[in-house]
Amino acid sequence: MTGSTTPSASSTGLNANLAAALAYLFGCLSGILFLIVERKDPYVRFHAMQSTLTFLGVLVMALILGSLPLVGGLLNVLFSLAVALMWLVLMFKAFTGQRFKLPYVGDMAERQIR
Repeated sequence: MTGSTTPSASSTGLNANLAAALAYLFGCLSGILFLIVERKDPYVRFHAMQSTLTFLGVLVMALILGSLPLVGGLLNVLFSLAVALMWLVLMFKAFTGQRFKLPYVGDMAERQIR
């Protein structure tokens, strides 16, 4: 699901679109940071929560794939490429003002920021 927002200033002092995109920059770490710092803008908080949930899941999956003998390394490389592409798309969508929701995780993020 996508939606569009008009650029505004968040409580971080940054443009909301920029703050939302930066919430993805360092995965769950930047997501958590923006959840702590941003208190009023629901657009930034949504992307920060989605980043946190998504990249915590990515971390767990990478650990599981890395522990598989033989095929784990190959699967981890393919998974990493897919995650890198998803990361770029999420940052782009957030920066352009789109409230892009990932399946399952996007709904969880919305429920958590209410």
